[in-house]
Amino acid sequence: MLPRKTIYWSTTLQSVKNSLLLHGGVGSDSSLSAVLHEYARKAFRKDSSLHSVVNATVAMEDDPVFNAGTGSYQRIDGSIQMDAAVMTETGFGSVIGIERIRNPVKLALDVMQKTPHLIMAGDGALRLARLLGYEEYDPDTKKAQEQRAKVMNELDSPEAAKNPRYSPFKRMGDISKLILPEDTVGAVACIKGKFAAAVSTGGATPMLRGRVGDSPIPGAGIFCGTKGAVVATGIGEEIIKHMLCISVYNEIGSKSLPRILQEKASDFEGPVGLIAIDREGYSYFSSKPMAVGFISEEME
Repeated sequence: MLPRKTIYWSTTLQSVKNSLLLHGGVGSDSSLSAVLHEYARKAFRKDSSLHSVVNATVAMEDDPVFNAGTGSYQRIDGSIQMDAAVMTETGFGSVIGIERIRNPVKLALDVMQKTPHLIMAGDGALRLARLLGYEEYDPDTKKAQEQRAKVMNELDSPEAAKNPRYSPFKRMGDISKLILPEDTVGAVACIKGKFAAAVSTGGATPMLRGRVGDSPIPGAGIFCGTKGAVVATGIGEEIIKHMLCISVYNEIGSKSLPRILQEKASDFEGPVGLIAIDREGYSYFSSKPMAVGFISEEME
């Protein structure tokens, strides 16, 4: 039996013919869905699921409202480290802890298409970016500065020292109850019968330098195969422990996609969101409000 809790979920099931679905992070204001619909419309490519999801993710990275690219959160030390990944039925590429570039998802695509590797991290990923011509870019914003200041004030307060959920963080322990849910943007698509997925994140707050969430880890925050494509949003540590996206993917075909998403997300105490697409249609689920955008060839 599914737990009794407020859920915000919707689904559109139809015969998939060139469709793109994207989200702005669980906890993102549902009113932003209109913006994401427009991003989906502009990103949509009838000839490529991969370029459609990358284009959509780039649009969200460039919008400071979302926690990716220019909208990324600061870590405890004030730095901004970003993660991103792309995946198709036959390929994968991701970057971890990348700094001072504008669009991490583009670099993840380059890792997949231009290197013999699957995952690149830190200074090595940055060196690759500069080698490929990525310009120096500071994604810091007033929003990020204000959010870090708020978190630091909370951690420095007398209440934090007494709170059993705050004090472990000071000992570098469990921080899951402090992390804000708006941690990822992502997209899935099926075009000409081929699936693709992309994700990008500026992380969660508070977080230590070097922390890695679910987004760049195949099977956790992203998965794609011949049955469909899935991306997740929520507390990365929990998503990794559940290997959420491959868990959803493995169930595709056994029951309806909306039912799979709801059942898989029901085990989470914290906020969680999922978008997915298979050969029967596309669906999304979230335990908090979540902005989504979508387009299909039939809508044009």
